[in-house]
Amino acid sequence: MTVEDLNSHLGNIDIYLLDQILKGRFNKSMKILDAGCGEGRNLIYFMREGFSVWGIDENPMAIKYLHTLARTINKSIPDESFQLGDLRDIQFPDENFEVVISSAVLHFSDGKNDFQKMFSELMRVLKTGGILFLRMCTDVGMNKMVHVSEGTFKLPDGTIRYILTEEILGFLIDKYSLQYLEPFKSVVVHGQRSMATLVLEKGQKPGG
Repeated sequence: MTVEDLNSHLGNIDIYLLDQILKGRFNKSMKILDAGCGEGRNLIYFMREGFSVWGIDENPMAIKYLHTLARTINKSIPDESFQLGDLRDIQFPDENFEVVISSAVLHFSDGKNDFQKMFSELMRVLKTGGILFLRMCTDVGMNKMVHVSEGTFKLPDGTIRYILTEEILGFLIDKYSLQYLEPFKSVVVHGQRSMATLVLEKGQKPGG
């Protein structure tokens, strides 16, 4: 297989999501939601392989492009699989997906309450025992951030992001009975920002 073939089959997929695919983390019995899917870069492989895929994004042009892309890859995918919408109010039923992907999205939250609202919606639509693949900015390895407000910081690259800290992560793990399926990983990008990758399983809440 050539590099061109790989690019065609995989698209510009998140390398850490590809790692989970290669480890056999996903199977075709799973319904997969990409929350903040954009133009579908993390869905191309799944669409080509016939997975049950869904996406939501607030950008109408991205969703329009994704509809066109899906029709060129797999004509059996219905248009309603990819919807225009807000992660604060996801228009899918409770416990509807075995997998939720959120890649480089939640660090655009406006603050603590905004982040927790979006995260709670991801948890609501994820089935008990389901998998959350999450990538977002973290403070691991960073010492030059400037606090702005409510958990948001100005990074050395000049951007303002909501930052996942150890305290916030611990709170989420306890609240949603999350368990690590992979060790916590972080990568510092040239001292400008740090990105965390988490693969978590949603457990049964005590008394649930």
